[in-house]
Amino acid sequence: AVNVYSTSVNSEKLSRNDLVDWVNQALDTNYARGEHLCSGAAYCQFMDMMFPGSVSMKKIKFDAKHDYNYIENFKILQGAFRKKGVDKVIPVDKLVKGRFQDNFEFGQWFKKFFDANYDGHQY
Repeated sequence: AVNVYSTSVNSEKLSRNDLVDWVNQALDTNYARGEHLCSGAAYCQFMDMMFPGSVSMKKIKFDAKHDYNYIENFKILQGAFRKKGVDKVIPVDKLVKGRFQDNFEFGQWFKKFFDANYDGHQY
């Protein structure tokens, strides 16, 4: 995997609506807000899209409603990051709380990571 780093200088400015629109279009989902990405399921699906088989999709809790389920999804994502040599630390404790800013910042980083790694194959 290609590691990416976000700084205020090199990051394209993605609005909250752009982020949610990108997720919904790419994954055929219907997230209403960026903070709803706090379950980790979408990120797991994106990892499987970029690196088929890197995530055991049958273990992902897509209908997760509680932070302990979200944490399980993020543990799976962390495992996929390790397997692919991604050195980004996932701020799980912040993301699972569902606050906008934390999820928006991680979502922006993830979009940049996706753009650097996805080869465009059909998913």
